[in-house]
Amino acid sequence: MKKLLLAVSLLTFSSAVACADPIKEREALMKSFGQALGQVVPVAKGEKPFDAAQMQEALATLNERVQKLDVAALFPEGSTSEKSAALPKIWEDWDGFVASADKLKTDVAAAAANPPADVAALQQQLGIIGPECGNCHEKFRQKKD
Repeated sequence: MKKLLLAVSLLTFSSAVACADPIKEREALMKSFGQALGQVVPVAKGEKPFDAAQMQEALATLNERVQKLDVAALFPEGSTSEKSAALPKIWEDWDGFVASADKLKTDVAAAAANPPADVAALQQQLGIIGPECGNCHEKFRQKKD
């Protein structure tokens, strides 16, 4: 019994340590946003057929993931590296960064609460969500080569 308890304790500790890297955690979360949007954007572009239930599920998934965006935990001051796309501007304009994240959370929650009935409604929702993503990427994220 003691060995089992020790093994569980070590596993819990190692899991906590493995998740203690805010750069990796935020990058994984941001990628999960992209995965959820990957279900929605092709439909909005007319590349895939519209399915209301599928869009509702995709927006619910996106909302669930976006609501996990805890900027204080995921962007502690100075959490940059040569591999991180986060710009120092995040900490120079912390209030603007937090406001952008909060607006994204609000906009995605509204979209998930009011699932689109057709492609036009989906496009309208993405017209609200997309610019906030772009705004944050433009101001606070290093451009990719």
